[in-house]
Amino acid sequence: MQILPQSRVLITGAASGLGLALVHRLIERDCRVLATDVHTEAPESLRGLTGVTYRRLDVTQDVDWSTAYEWVVEEWDGLDLLFNNAGVAAGGRIELSEMDQWQWIVDINLLGVARGCRTFTPMLKQQGSGHIVNTASAAGLIHPPRMSEYNAVKAGVVALSETLLHELKPYGVNVSVVCPTFFRTNLTESLRGKDEASQKMAAKLIDRSRVSADDIAGEVLGGVEKDRHLILTDRDGRIAYAAKRFARPLYYRMMAKASTKMSKGD
Repeated sequence: MQILPQSRVLITGAASGLGLALVHRLIERDCRVLATDVHTEAPESLRGLTGVTYRRLDVTQDVDWSTAYEWVVEEWDGLDLLFNNAGVAAGGRIELSEMDQWQWIVDINLLGVARGCRTFTPMLKQQGSGHIVNTASAAGLIHPPRMSEYNAVKAGVVALSETLLHELKPYGVNVSVVCPTFFRTNLTESLRGKDEASQKMAAKLIDRSRVSADDIAGEVLGGVEKDRHLILTDRDGRIAYAAKRFARPLYYRMMAKASTKMSKGD
């Protein structure tokens, strides 16, 4: 899909991280952006940006999705790009996880994406055009130890996205799923879990990454314009996914080695 000037774009989780980077990349292309997040008032990061309108949208609330839909109909009479990007993090050894933590991350990371797709699919089908971009993670394709909640919900986003790719193609609607590895972001601010060692490890991997949110945003938009379904945004993710697909015994040895290394700190 070619991203044209004045394209109509809705982004969830737009106040920071990848969402904010996408906002900046898209307004550079003279797109019209509805930037959404859970804050009642527009965060400072989104104030004063030309071509950007801010609306509160809690992705777990059907009423917020309905309000966003009504705004899009009234102001734009259609939508070209939907970025289901909002997400949080949870992880650690499974015996230290709690069910309310599982329910929290499922409701935001998986059902939040499903709500977005469910809300706007009728509009896109009626238009006969549009592109849905769902943010998953390399963790949705490869499943490192001590990340059970996060891996599971991101795998769900990958499965949902492929399902909709096939389901919506006859109507002229495309679907992409974005699967980055660790990159510099504030995701750890939302990280929940009682496994402090695992949380510290995740924070260290994010802090050490040389990849920025802007780098990922550039890869995402390039993938959208090439109509790629699976957008692997960085070299590490492509190598790991290839190992799982084509050298599975090697992949399992890599995961076993990582798990053994982690267990030494227990």
